[in-house]
Amino acid sequence: MSTNGMTWLSADFLSDGFQQRLSHWNHRRLDPAKPSADWPEDLAEEHEMRLREGAFIEAQRRAIADRATEAPADVDGFIAWFEGLKETGPGQNDPLFPWLANEAGLEDMRWFLLQEVAGEAGFDDLVAYTQIKMPTRAKLELARNYWDEMGRGTEAGMHGPMLAQLADALDLHPTSENTKAASLALGNTLVAFATTRRYAYHAVGALGAVELTAPWRADLVAKGLKRLGVGKSRKYFALHATLDIAHSEAWNAEVLAPLVSEDPDCARYIAEGALMRLEAGRRCFEAYRAHLWTAERLQAAE
Repeated sequence: MSTNGMTWLSADFLSDGFQQRLSHWNHRRLDPAKPSADWPEDLAEEHEMRLREGAFIEAQRRAIADRATEAPADVDGFIAWFEGLKETGPGQNDPLFPWLANEAGLEDMRWFLLQEVAGEAGFDDLVAYTQIKMPTRAKLELARNYWDEMGRGTEAGMHGPMLAQLADALDLHPTSENTKAASLALGNTLVAFATTRRYAYHAVGALGAVELTAPWRADLVAKGLKRLGVGKSRKYFALHATLDIAHSEAWNAEVLAPLVSEDPDCARYIAEGALMRLEAGRRCFEAYRAHLWTAERLQAAE
């Protein structure tokens, strides 16, 4: 029996080759394109990759199924359970982040951010996909969240370009080949949720878990960047250390609560999505520590 709760995930699903192929396919299929005579071949590849993607997601679902059943189906109970993930969810209070804030060198921080940038799936696009055909109250909050991600209509305030500016300032050039499979798997999981309507509630849970748990990590990364002399380009992390607190409160009240109230059965799938996102993050943090820390430091943290 695996001690990290991932008994059901095969080595193939978490391999570099599988995650790199899935990542390349996601980039191709989501980029704007033009009509091509190769469209039958593209559809054949999409059929194959959709099957592979689905098997990957279902394996992750099985891995967290028992814990997801603990989530109550009544609104108050579910919101309390969900908010509790901030303390008890996979990957929370990982020792990597205090180390980044207080001890990591610049090259260590650059490597960490290279992984984070490479695995970033674009929160704005994920929210845009997720809101399709959602009930009105949830849809409105998803729209407000999207508008914030888009800088409320100003290019300087857009969150995605802020992260790109940090990558440029630190001369980061992410590729799938120089990214840990765990980081690619996190992004690939979120894309699968948002672009596959049978996982729409999983997307709601996963994105809500990001808003819930990101502030403490973002705050420590921002402090580490400040300590290392990184200037205005650290704004992305400083912003998310505070803004996501308000986002999480609104997400829970305006998205989760009305969805569970209207359809208590969806609580299970929202819970699965949250746990799968947090478990994917936990795998990332573990992989990052294995790369960045000495054997002595790793042993001390266990």
